[in-house]
Amino acid sequence: MKTALVTGGAQGIGKAIALAFLRSGYNVCIADSDDEAGRETLGEYRHEGALAFVTADVSVEAQVQACVDECVRRFGGMDVLVNNAGIFTTTPLTELGFETWQRILGVNLTGAFLCTRAAAPHLCKAHGVIINITSTRAHMSEPDTEAYAASKGGLLALTHALAVSLGPEVRVNCVSPGWIDVSAWKKVSARQPAQLRAEDHDQHPAGRVGRPEDVADMVLFLASEQAGFVTGQDFVVDGGMTRKMIYVE
Repeated sequence: MKTALVTGGAQGIGKAIALAFLRSGYNVCIADSDDEAGRETLGEYRHEGALAFVTADVSVEAQVQACVDECVRRFGGMDVLVNNAGIFTTTPLTELGFETWQRILGVNLTGAFLCTRAAAPHLCKAHGVIINITSTRAHMSEPDTEAYAASKGGLLALTHALAVSLGPEVRVNCVSPGWIDVSAWKKVSARQPAQLRAEDHDQHPAGRVGRPEDVADMVLFLASEQAGFVTGQDFVVDGGMTRKMIYVE
């Protein structure tokens, strides 16, 4: 049985990815800094398959190594790493503190590097797969998102660099989600009903706002043998928004 490690797997897109792997027969280890959300997810998914939770801040080298070691100890190896953990802020450039900049890059970009470096020996042995969750913010921006955009752009570049360095033993790709409504995938204490308008759906060429399952489906494909000739690539899952020309009328 194959094993997947999903960082940021206790809420949002990561939680949907973890569930998709469980339902596809994988052992799953989720790493998350939110202990409350992690334990809640363990309870929710206890009947779905073999699941472990490790509390870890992916920006801290020692915690990352301990997480990978625990995943391998628990399940005997690792076949898939999903670098999903990420944080976001909107702050005007002149107010963006250095500590905030460093924190966002530390989690979103350095975290993926640390997890990949720690997991690489196991993934090479298994001829495994790495999937980085980037963002359409690596391709386009709204105001006041410099730190997040830089971290996701860096993660996209890291993806093709790793694909070249780790191939042919390990395939490395990334998925860039657009607007994904994660309202129903948050921990209970933070969960709120979705507040989506008809206009929100209609502006997407696909006709709706995205769901975490949309990203999870792409991740499952990239982890599968059907994607065996695919590496170093970025897959945008955004309902067509990055291809839509918008004019003010």
